Amino acid sequence: MSAPPLFPTLPGQGWSVRKKPVFSTIVAAHVSGREVRDALYQDPIWQFELTFDGLGSDATSYPGVGAQSLQALMGLYLQCQGQYGTFLYSDPSDNTVANQTFATGDGATTAFTFARSLGGFLEPVGWVTSVAQVTVAGVAQSAGWSLTAPNGLVFSAAPASGALIGASFSYAFSCRFEDDSVEFEQFMQNLWRVDSLKFRSVRTS
Repeated sequence: MSAPPLFPTLPGQGWSVRKKPVFSTIVAAHVSGREVRDALYQDPIWQFELTFDGLGSDATSYPGVGAQSLQALMGLYLQCQGQYGTFLYSDPSDNTVANQTFATGDGATTAFTFARSLGGFLEPVGWVTSVAQVTVAGVAQSAGWSLTAPNGLVFSAAPASGALIGASFSYAFSCRFEDDSVEFEQFMQNLWRVDSLKFRSVRTS
């Protein structure tokens, strides 16, 4: 599986950044006031909204916003054909973990899904971009494992029953744009902005 294109890191990105976890729950209320709830999502869909105060359309007029940053962002949107295609977004505040324990061996299973915790909530990551270290029962594994796209860890031999499996790794959210159109506004010569760019995570496994 080949990796989708990366969302560009652009110095002209503005404030604020919005990030929203979304669940889906069926709630059936009774006349007594009691209710039955059924959670449809085990893990959230993440919604993002970014703004860009400055995007340069040439290489020299506004070096502080990045040479041809307009083309970089607009080009990604066109490459994805709006909502159709996917891309990888590395959230600056949520893209790497160290010594993250995310699974327990049972003596038979060899494939596991990389995950990271937020507080007490463990969630599979969308796409693992690099792995610095894998540990089994606290011991670093120099060999005997492989990374499979998008977020799989496969051992050549099953870890022992009860052995904690962890890793230090980087990851990105696999995303698509929310809309089939986006407005780029030119407000000075060779200088553009985007007031709102919305996208959301998509399931990879």
